[in-house]
Amino acid sequence: MAIQQSRLERENLEAHVDLCAERYRVLEEKLNRLENKVDNLSNTISVMAEKQVTDKASSNKLVIGAAGTVIAGLLSTVVLLLLNLQTVTPMMGQ
Repeated sequence: MAIQQSRLERENLEAHVDLCAERYRVLEEKLNRLENKVDNLSNTISVMAEKQVTDKASSNKLVIGAAGTVIAGLLSTVVLLLLNLQTVTPMMGQ
């Protein structure tokens, strides 16, 4: 962005100082807006990271619960088969 200087500004130091002050004020406003946007972005990323950790923990609990259910089902099936095997074995011996 090229700064255009008027003839008045080149010839009058007071005009130059006033215009420079205005330019710096505008620049400072832009930097403040940029700083606010970066802060908001940083906060949003922090919230997303916390949510991801929470979701991962919840997902892990779900997987562990499902695995426990499958194991319990398999164990109950094995116990049922063993009980049926004990019932059938004496009958075969007769």
